[in-house]
Amino acid sequence: MPSLFTRELGIDLGTCNTVIVEGNQVMVDEPTVVAIVVNEQKIVETGKAARDMYGRVSDTIEVVRPLRNGVIAEYEITEKLLKRMVRNVAGAMMLFPPRIMLTAPYGITSVESRAVHEAGLGAGPREVYIVPQPLAAALGVDLPIMTPSGNMILLLGGGTFQAAVLAMNDVVRAETLRTGGLRMDDAIIDYVRKKYGVIIGQPTAEQLKIKIGAAVPQEIQQTMEVQGQDQVTGLPRPVALTTDDIVDALQEPLQELVNCARRVLERTPPELIADIIDRGVALCGGVALTRGIDKYLTKALGIPAYQVDNPTTCTAEGAARALGMRAALSRSLMPT
Repeated sequence: MPSLFTRELGIDLGTCNTVIVEGNQVMVDEPTVVAIVVNEQKIVETGKAARDMYGRVSDTIEVVRPLRNGVIAEYEITEKLLKRMVRNVAGAMMLFPPRIMLTAPYGITSVESRAVHEAGLGAGPREVYIVPQPLAAALGVDLPIMTPSGNMILLLGGGTFQAAVLAMNDVVRAETLRTGGLRMDDAIIDYVRKKYGVIIGQPTAEQLKIKIGAAVPQEIQQTMEVQGQDQVTGLPRPVALTTDDIVDALQEPLQELVNCARRVLERTPPELIADIIDRGVALCGGVALTRGIDKYLTKALGIPAYQVDNPTTCTAEGAARALGMRAALSRSLMPT
């Protein structure tokens, strides 16, 4: 029986961003980045403030992403970050510890799942549950997954690409690629280095992707000038890139996504495929904001793809909703 005073938090602990939702309200939406003093392993900054320090601090401070490809890589830092975020929402004293639902990529190992659970317990909640991210995202965008009809979702995050078919409150078929938006940033870095002989950093590549990037050629070309390091001389050199440059750079990671979605569709029962063709494929996650990615995937898969209304927060919103549906989702929640 839920306590009258127990707060319930849905937490999408992502490679690039962490979102915490209570009820229908987004309480936290911050980069999953931590700046620490190397010698003391003490947290200096978290979130956007820590991300802004990337590449701009001395060797005594290290800026890290404690999650890689959707799973915990730096356990102690993740635990401290989660504890700080939960206490910012629930209050430092936590007289009534919250009940939390964490999300994790589909198909992670039992060791990786246990790490998520223990990091959650370290934040001091009353209870911790873990829900697969595709299921949480589907709940967050109101897909009718409680029925026997098929629903397909592509969850395009910073550290993973996940393709899933859902029905009857469960994942029927799914696959997780340990690659995502950060892989797209790396593709842009490689492209600029090979074509222009200039080395740029990950934050610059991300800005190019967000500001002028697209998945398909655009009628209106945008241009952005960035500062990089000349590959030969090592000196600073500006380079101007266009939308078409970013389109070319992103083709390989986008093709990997298409291949993943096709493999899931090939293993899906024909009856569910018919439902998916009628309903289309829901696109969630930060990468779903890439211009033209719905058109790209519609053409590549032969099934209409559409961007949902809340692509960056739907997974956390679904996790919060899943707390009130624990009995119905009991088969689908990850063992802890």
